[in-house]
Amino acid sequence: MSEVSRPTVTLVDYGVGNTASVIRAVRRLGAEVDFTADLDRVASARRLVLPGVAAFAPAMNRLLETGLESAVRAAVKRGGRLLGLCLGFQLLFEESEEHGVHRGLGLVPGRVRPFSAGVRTPHVGWNQLLARRSDGFVEGLAEGSFVYFVHSYRPEGAEAADVAAACEHGGEFPAIVQRGNVWGCQFHPEKSSENGRLLLANFLSEEAP
Repeated sequence: MSEVSRPTVTLVDYGVGNTASVIRAVRRLGAEVDFTADLDRVASARRLVLPGVAAFAPAMNRLLETGLESAVRAAVKRGGRLLGLCLGFQLLFEESEEHGVHRGLGLVPGRVRPFSAGVRTPHVGWNQLLARRSDGFVEGLAEGSFVYFVHSYRPEGAEAADVAAACEHGGEFPAIVQRGNVWGCQFHPEKSSENGRLLLANFLSEEAP
């Protein structure tokens, strides 16, 4: 990838963990990273990543208090591509039941709920993806690819057309969503070896305005 064509990824800085590994993974693919809480830079981003390792409610409150929620929405509205990772993935949905009921960004229909009683949680480690489509974010990803999960909640009620891949753990749940220019994955692509690199490369290679 030439210096001229290097894409810029805007990584939203809203006080959650797991940003250093995401920055390293994106840079290894030849992209520039703008790690920022600046509202104008977030709102004008062409490629935007919402990371996250934390609890849902404090993270959502932080987005609201700082104005970053509106900036993320503005970026999506103007056609910028948004990628939610782990907690950032869960924030894409309408609501979460983590320690109460809390409103999410509502960019993808569905509700984040705990795993059923008796299911081992947290869901930690490598698990397989069940393909539901083959284009966009998941283009070139082989059926049954393993990726690395760390989570205790998962979305329910997602529209079938939005689910690019599912996973089985105490029942099937959406592991990758793709709704227009809003993408997300419940697992950590930056910790998922070649499969994670493929997904992040697809995010970078897709045309964005």
